[in-house]
Amino acid sequence: MKRTEYHVVPNSGRWKVEQGGREVGTYDTKQVAVEAGRKAARTSEPSQLVVHTADGRIETEYTYQGDPYPPAG
Repeated sequence: MKRTEYHVVPNSGRWKVEQGGREVGTYDTKQVAVEAGRKAARTSEPSQLVVHTADGRIETEYTYQGDPYPPAG
């Protein structure tokens, strides 16, 4: 089953949550953006929230429902 992916990414001194190239929301702080991303991901299970650092690298990932652990292969 395919998961819906949400990303928390830096955006000109602010933070935004996006899904599939579409902006879900823009927030003043990373913490508020992560909270909004978690809420959005939980309403779209199975889903994944990918949180990025200020320089765009992946910091952490959260999976909601259907985490394939251990991964196949």
